[in-house]
Amino acid sequence: MNLKPTKIAHRGSAISLAIVIGGATAGSLDLVSAFITFGWAVPRAIAAGLLGQGAIHGGTAIWILGVCLHYFIAYAAATVYCLVSLKLDFLKQHFLVCGMFYGIAVFLVMNLVVLPLCGLHATGPYQLHALIQGLVTHMLIIGLPIASSLRIFSR
Repeated sequence: MNLKPTKIAHRGSAISLAIVIGGATAGSLDLVSAFITFGWAVPRAIAAGLLGQGAIHGGTAIWILGVCLHYFIAYAAATVYCLVSLKLDFLKQHFLVCGMFYGIAVFLVMNLVVLPLCGLHATGPYQLHALIQGLVTHMLIIGLPIASSLRIFSR
């Protein structure tokens, strides 16, 4: 693969744009979904994952920290998907299926790794309807926006 410097620069800027737009879209859709489902205190619970149980009763600064952490996670998810696509080209070609499976992967990592290790030590048992809702939500508002963003900006 002999890439000229201009192709490398274009590829890098396309990936960067896909990360920014995909992360912002997925983060915003997920945050709105969380507000609708769980209320306005969700960012405090996110911050509590870093700071511990006491953050749930925190003020505006804790709420803002939770929003920032939420977007950090969304941008991290977009970054992983977009960087892996540099080696696995089918992630761009089959973005619908790959995006939905990526949403499932993000859901599993969050629920089986991140939440048990965070300051809230969140573990099951989980209710079936909550698992289904979480899977579908992550497929549609996390995985698909990230994969679609990559597909759009990497053409």
